[in-house]
Amino acid sequence: MEKLAGTVLGTIFRNPENGYSVLAIRVDRSEHTAVGTLPELNIGEQVILTGDWTEHKTFGRQFKVSSFELKAPSSLLGIERYLASGVIRGIGFATAHQIVSFFGEETMEVLSEHPERLMELPGIGEKRAFMIAESFAKQQGTRQAIMYLLSRGIPSSLAVKIGEHYRESTQAVMESDPYQLCVDLEGFGFRTADRIGLAIGIPRDAESRIRAAMQYVMREAGESYGHCYLPEDSLIRATADLLQIGEERCGDALTHLLLSRYLVAEMPKDSPPGAERRVYLPEMDRAEKEVALRMAELMAAARSGPRRHARQDIARFEREHRIVFSDTQRETILQALENGVFIITGGPGTGKTTIINCILSLLSQDGKETLLCAPTGRAAKRMTEATGAEAQTIHRLLEYGKEEGVFARNEDEPLEADCVIADEASMIDLWLMKSLLRAISPGTRLIIVGDADQLPSVGAGNVLGDLLDSGKVPCARLTDIFRQSQHSRIVLNAHLINRGEMPVLNEKGSDFFFQRQPGIRDAANTVVSLMRDRLPGYLGFRKGTERIQAVRNIQVLAPARKGDCGVNTLNLLLREAMNPASSRTPELSWKDMTFRLGDKVIQTRNNYNLVWRKDGPRGGEEGTGVFNGDIGFVTEVDPAEHILTVRFDDERDVIYEDDDLEDLDLAYCLSVHKSQGSEFPVVIMPVTPAPAMLLTRNLFYTALTRAKSLVVLVGTEDVIASMVRNDHVARRYTTLSLRLSQACETL
Repeated sequence: MEKLAGTVLGTIFRNPENGYSVLAIRVDRSEHTAVGTLPELNIGEQVILTGDWTEHKTFGRQFKVSSFELKAPSSLLGIERYLASGVIRGIGFATAHQIVSFFGEETMEVLSEHPERLMELPGIGEKRAFMIAESFAKQQGTRQAIMYLLSRGIPSSLAVKIGEHYRESTQAVMESDPYQLCVDLEGFGFRTADRIGLAIGIPRDAESRIRAAMQYVMREAGESYGHCYLPEDSLIRATADLLQIGEERCGDALTHLLLSRYLVAEMPKDSPPGAERRVYLPEMDRAEKEVALRMAELMAAARSGPRRHARQDIARFEREHRIVFSDTQRETILQALENGVFIITGGPGTGKTTIINCILSLLSQDGKETLLCAPTGRAAKRMTEATGAEAQTIHRLLEYGKEEGVFARNEDEPLEADCVIADEASMIDLWLMKSLLRAISPGTRLIIVGDADQLPSVGAGNVLGDLLDSGKVPCARLTDIFRQSQHSRIVLNAHLINRGEMPVLNEKGSDFFFQRQPGIRDAANTVVSLMRDRLPGYLGFRKGTERIQAVRNIQVLAPARKGDCGVNTLNLLLREAMNPASSRTPELSWKDMTFRLGDKVIQTRNNYNLVWRKDGPRGGEEGTGVFNGDIGFVTEVDPAEHILTVRFDDERDVIYEDDDLEDLDLAYCLSVHKSQGSEFPVVIMPVTPAPAMLLTRNLFYTALTRAKSLVVLVGTEDVIASMVRNDHVARRYTTLSLRLSQACETL
């Protein structure tokens, strides 16, 4: 690390959201460029920067800042430049020269301690002197706040963010309740605030710390485990375990949070004696109630009466497409056309897509406008390919981001359609369903399509499962395998597994293979070999592009994240096999991650602020929002600027910089959860020992149903058998089913 002490000549660029700055700095008689996370600095300010020299391919030599110190300008010229920079309201070039000429070396002391003396100068009255003093105090408050935070060991990127938000109040907030950061600043979680709190001496059993931890536990319950509420005792116990304190102290904090309405609790109707209260975040409580009410209203507003000539039109569709529907499938089509809300659920090969196509045909004959949507871009693309009609992501359908990062389509600007069909509904979480229902007017039909036996959504809730469990929403459960799918061993095995039966392995001429490999490390090496060496030739990939085609068409799915056959290890092994490091391949390191040009990556969190651009058929289209589960490829890397570009869906280009990189991960291997809503030509899956909670039947079933043409399992028959037997489904604490029943009773 080197130090650079100099004077700020000006700011070339600054991102106000994260503080990333490009500065011109004078050191002695030389000028240099410094880049890094810095507070808003003005001409004439004195800085001491610590960092390293880097070489930018376009802008040349730069000093990359890792930490900094701020000093008040000391020379008269420096003071004058600082005051003349425009940072202090009421002072321009002439006034700055006048003040420095009059007060000399006492200028900074006068401004900070005796601002009333400014009235000694001609042209500066009491009102202007007060304005100058107030503006100067705010600037100095921010500087002092940042230096206070830096002295407490808080990283510069956080110090800048906190100091510029609280300014002169920073020290008071930090010493009284640093956990207020979780409320006031976006992106600050409990663990970050807690590191700061403990660093400045907040007691481990402080009431503010316990309350913040309890709210963190509630948020984590939704974000990481999909819960909509927690039983009271579970919440108290989890908070006490997190903080390593007594449960009685947590009980007191819960009472305070409930009285303050930061959390809400309710006891279900007709609860038995001794039942626990359910504790919700207020927004989660409201979301469940709203989804239940809007769903009930859609069902109640259904147009009465069957469609005329429906059976004849279904028969005509069968003749035109040379298919024969089963009685269940015909009844499903009729019911979907007669109910305000209807659910179609079934496994692969049960004819869901063909049924949708028939429904679309019949609605089109009636002149009805139908909109198709799915939770992810890949699922929407598959829906378009299967139906021939345009399908959109739900976010795009609802016109996300046109104004202030919200959905433009809502109860005030509803979708203009007679029917909305939402596919891959097992992926739709509570928040997305709430937004979709807000945009559907009563009288518009909603047809929900999905596989209830797949894993539930990554986000909070179990919407599809709860709607089915309520018994209030008309539905069809398809079980018969459509004739065209009876030749696919993938489809047949998926249904066997779903029934708790062993799949058929290595059947001659099959699309479903098993490679026995007892050792876990040997299994990992076999997965790599299959993707790099064996499958490209078997699949007939074009010579010279085998690796590129393999990465695009073959997806490795793993049940666990950790271990020798886990997502983390396999990603590194596969990356080195398929996209090895070289002097010609630029890389960018961010915290403990390294991204390389050509890497296959996945977005791990909804980021509604990221801007995408695409040069597709319509050219120059722009939008915002990249979502959890979006898969893309790194197309550009700029290590000096610390940015990279990712192309999603072969058309949307997104630039990532600084903290945005935290939401990217390698995608050569995915967890089964992250693969939901996607379909891949080929799936390789290790079936090796792992915790029983991960080796479940519905996870196994979900993984297999992601494959379109070929499945290869690597591991042991014992693990396959244990997954088939393990029908445990991790419980999600939700009350949508109950609330829907209550809403239907009250309408």
